[in-house]
Amino acid sequence: MAASTVTPAIWRSLLAADTAMVRLAGDLVVTGSVPERARQRPLLLAANHIGVFDPMVLMAACRQLGLAPRFMLAGGLLDAPVLGKALRSSGHLRVDRGKGSVLEQFTRAAEQVRPDAPPLLVYPEGRISRDPGLWPERGKTGAARLALASGATVIPISQWGAHEAVYWGTETVSGLADIVPLARSGLTSPLRRPTFRVHFGTPVDLSDVEPDRPGAGMRAHRRIMQRIVDGLVPLRYAEPDRPRFVDPTRPTDGSSPWKPGITPR
Repeated sequence: MAASTVTPAIWRSLLAADTAMVRLAGDLVVTGSVPERARQRPLLLAANHIGVFDPMVLMAACRQLGLAPRFMLAGGLLDAPVLGKALRSSGHLRVDRGKGSVLEQFTRAAEQVRPDAPPLLVYPEGRISRDPGLWPERGKTGAARLALASGATVIPISQWGAHEAVYWGTETVSGLADIVPLARSGLTSPLRRPTFRVHFGTPVDLSDVEPDRPGAGMRAHRRIMQRIVDGLVPLRYAEPDRPRFVDPTRPTDGSSPWKPGITPR
């Protein structure tokens, strides 16, 4: 179903503006597809997280395929005076990590992943990767459990290049000094013209994972993450170990169990 027929007008406008911004910042290359039969079912899009600009790239890539996904967003974004109202009106879902309401929000999210609803885009890692090689971190089982609870089809999305557009920056913004690195990198991106590569993989087969069995969430999570990595390898074939682009602000104190050649525990 076309994004324009299922999406609030305000979100269509934001997606159009986002696509223009992404085209200005670099070159978008989208490969793969989302089968029509998957679009008729509850749909979950699971992507690796490489930078603060990659949600914008993913939005533009999805729009190119006729999809207008919702995101699970931190409560702070949805509570913002102007932006928050636009995001709430667009149908995005709330998640407040570390609070007692998370379970209730998870249940509500599972109910919102329906055949007649737009797809939900999630980051199984939960944060931008801090692995020195920018391979996906271990992540959490929330996205996998959401897929099992809702019966959703999971499309793995692998992406590379968005980390070159805007620096990681800081955990929190407390003053102008925290914004300068992001602004400087973002303003020079149109001159550097990074290539944003996004690949939509084939649906992840979770049919043999029984939701009620112990460890089901972890088994599904591993399968989803492996499929994301499988799609990521060819996107960054010239940078198998570390990114060529050096972001001096990005922490590298994390680790990836999914990097090719490593067996996840």
